[in-house]
Amino acid sequence: MKELAGRTAVVTGAASGIGRALAERCAAAGMNVALADVEQAALVDAAKAAERHGTRALPVPTDVSRPDALRELADRTLDAFGGVNLLCNNAGVFAAGGPVWETPLADYDWQFAVNVMGIVHGIRSFVPILLEQGEEAHVVNTASMAAVTASPLSSAYFASKHAALSLSESLYLELTQLGAPIGVSVLCPELVATRIGDAERNRPAIYARKDEDPDGSEHPQREAVSAALREFTAGGADPMVLAERALDAVRENRFYVLSPEGAGWRRACESRLDDIRDARNPGFVPVTSND
Repeated sequence: MKELAGRTAVVTGAASGIGRALAERCAAAGMNVALADVEQAALVDAAKAAERHGTRALPVPTDVSRPDALRELADRTLDAFGGVNLLCNNAGVFAAGGPVWETPLADYDWQFAVNVMGIVHGIRSFVPILLEQGEEAHVVNTASMAAVTASPLSSAYFASKHAALSLSESLYLELTQLGAPIGVSVLCPELVATRIGDAERNRPAIYARKDEDPDGSEHPQREAVSAALREFTAGGADPMVLAERALDAVRENRFYVLSPEGAGWRRACESRLDDIRDARNPGFVPVTSND
């Protein structure tokens, strides 16, 4: 989809980080934008920032873990703009769970509800609309370089991002087999200067760690992983760089949107692919920066 001006984009997780950057870059390209997020005040602010580019922006408070919320987002987008051309399933959360066997079930539930089912709900709500329109369109699903690497102590997050990648690959193949004019890209960010290390601020009560932490105390390993993530992301890539990378992929109809070649995350990805190709036991390549 080379021409973006005059078309409509939907961006989830749009109140901050990569989502806000995507909304602004879409608006700068001349697109109307429907912005969705659970943080309502920040969402309104992000919509105002998008509108400064001279296009229309619609903030829609949305919890992507709820299918009815995505259906409402679709309805409100159609009511406001008459159609949709670009869907960015970008909302994501992180919870440091520790070893697989000690990670609270609530951590698995929350991260899969947002990082995986949020994409599923977005696809189910919007792709039928894109198919019915029969026009050129595109879907961008945000995964992570975690989707193509492996790491200890963050199993739920990494597994959810692997699932996001697999969903995206299946969607691409299915739309290709249909001959639909709908492209698919999967955005795999490296460390980015976002607030994902503070995702707990938006954690719903239904996903609270109750059984594993009856006294509300924190697990030392979880605390250490979260602190490390906050430190690393503070020096991460500018979200605008990731937004431009995603829109370049949309224009080029390119599926895999990875970190730069030669960077640490790409080396970790290549090492994992070598392990699989040669049927070796998994290795671990620690990555603490984007270099």
